[in-house]
Amino acid sequence: MKTPEKDLLAGASGLATLGQWLKFAEAAYERAGAVFGQVATDAHDEALYLLLHTLGLPMESGPDALARRLSAAENRRVAAVFRRRLVDRVPAAYITREAWLGEDRFYVDERVIIPRSYFLEIIPRMAKRAGILKIADVCTGSGCLAIVLARQFPGAAVDAIDVSPDALAVATLNVAAYRLARRVRLWRSDVFEDMPAATYDLIVSNPPYEPSAVVSALPAEFRKEPPLALDGGTDGLDVIRRLLSQARGRLRPRGRLLIEVGGLRQAMDREFSALGLRWLPTADASDCICEIGSGPLRRWKA
Repeated sequence: MKTPEKDLLAGASGLATLGQWLKFAEAAYERAGAVFGQVATDAHDEALYLLLHTLGLPMESGPDALARRLSAAENRRVAAVFRRRLVDRVPAAYITREAWLGEDRFYVDERVIIPRSYFLEIIPRMAKRAGILKIADVCTGSGCLAIVLARQFPGAAVDAIDVSPDALAVATLNVAAYRLARRVRLWRSDVFEDMPAATYDLIVSNPPYEPSAVVSALPAEFRKEPPLALDGGTDGLDVIRRLLSQARGRLRPRGRLLIEVGGLRQAMDREFSALGLRWLPTADASDCICEIGSGPLRRWKA
């Protein structure tokens, strides 16, 4: 049974050191029934991250930092952060206004989904392929994948596409922070519907793919993210269908389309078997990114 909200932080006023706060916070996470997966995978890592960030300490701080004593003002700040996280159920990334993909940091807020993608594994493999000079990142959100693509393909231009003006405002901040405005161009478009004529060597997309019923039943932390970035319609395939249809005329002769689809692999194989989907291996064997060549896509009858 979850602890009542008013009791989650009971006793916090007597905490003196970072180590005491860490131990207290781990127990509070359990009492709150907090859910992970947006920033960290367990209470220890997320609580330590929030403590170090709130206190302005380096993320690489060693065990000695646990003995650091907090001032009264610092205790109040830390308590306020964990109240937002555990009582209001605000994701940690929205509290700190940052998220990470690998070693790359990105600005995030409630206007965008918190970056997390298996493309972090796949893109470096794709970067070994020659001749990729023009790339599209469809449903770019915070712009994180477009930036990773631009850095992995230093000779390529990237079109970062999203239907949400709020998401594009965040993406603008991230593109500017990485000084990539000359190579990453942001576009407001529903998939390719409002895009000018252009063809690509590589199209990647991490689109909304959760079925609507799944989105409605998500834990509170995930319901804080923009529904537009999560909800893929009744069966999760609404945006993917549009992407496949519109990408047919957007790929160059040897181009490739890569789509991350979460738990929809079986549904994709059933509906789009004619496309000869190739599922790319991931470290955890989820294998949830499919690759489609320009030939099968052009021949496909939608």
